[in-house]
Amino acid sequence: MEKENISLSQLLTLLVNFLLGSAIVVGIGGNAKNDAWIAICIAALLGIGIMMFYHYMMARLPESNWFQLLEFCFGRKISIVFGFLYVVYFLYITSRVVRDFGELITSAIMPHTPIEVISVTFSLLMGYVVYLGLEVLARTSEIFTPYLMIFFILLTIFLFVSGNTEFQQIQPILREGWNPILATAFKDLAFFPYGELIAFTVILTYVTNKKYSMKVSLLGVAAASFLLIASALLMLMTLGVDSIVRSNFPLLSAARNVSIGNFIERIDALAVFIMMLGIFVKGSVFLFGGLKGLEYIFRLPFRYFAVPQSLLVSFFSVLYAIVDVQVRVKIRRSGIRTKSLISNEK
Repeated sequence: MEKENISLSQLLTLLVNFLLGSAIVVGIGGNAKNDAWIAICIAALLGIGIMMFYHYMMARLPESNWFQLLEFCFGRKISIVFGFLYVVYFLYITSRVVRDFGELITSAIMPHTPIEVISVTFSLLMGYVVYLGLEVLARTSEIFTPYLMIFFILLTIFLFVSGNTEFQQIQPILREGWNPILATAFKDLAFFPYGELIAFTVILTYVTNKKYSMKVSLLGVAAASFLLIASALLMLMTLGVDSIVRSNFPLLSAARNVSIGNFIERIDALAVFIMMLGIFVKGSVFLFGGLKGLEYIFRLPFRYFAVPQSLLVSFFSVLYAIVDVQVRVKIRRSGIRTKSLISNEK
């Protein structure tokens, strides 16, 4: 079978959608409050540095992916152990991404549909696209990314025209100093979403024009960071810090505030499309990375594992959702007990 190849434009769109992924769904930088956009700016520089590091490292063996690079450094036996750990990590992140998608769909579009059905369907869809090959995923991302940009611009225009944005929501800037900003940038954002760029160490070997792949990669990280900064500012100006903290999907909540002349309303579909495309690309990239790891370990084509691993991902995504619900219930009960104890003491 011929080796698959992706173009520079496809690499660019994959990076943009990958970094948006879950980050634009759940929102990032919340611990920095009004200064979340500043934290994202600092973390973007870290993301560029991380991407440069991966490129320099992969340039030592241009035709080898991350797992083959591990074998070159540590030998076959040790690299299998490390490779297995990375496979678990890749599939774990895929499950978390599918869970985010399931919660988004059940809360925004199909509230009466069981999350199990959504998780299985979405996981099998990702498995099918990855089974067809990386080129299919890259072309899908390339085709739909212009629509994402158009919808994001329209959403921004609609929010400003409807008068729901207030610049004062961003102020005061640096109210609590630099400590929360730096802590958010280095402790949170450096790992999510920028630390997850390690998944592209499996994809960079498929780029046709490796001479310009680093420049395109850095451009992709910068473009995605710009969109994340813009979305953070948009959500702050529309909802405010308190509403963002309470909302599970801040961008969707912001889109629901659009109302222009009682005619243009309920444009949730624009926000949902932006989030769905990012989640799909991010989940598929991580799934592809996990399958390539299994291919390296067992020396079998990765397509053999596509369907079984997709089902396993859907199972764990539902399991995570159940665990999260139980944790939230316990937190609420503990909060109620705490309030009751305080009232009794009074």
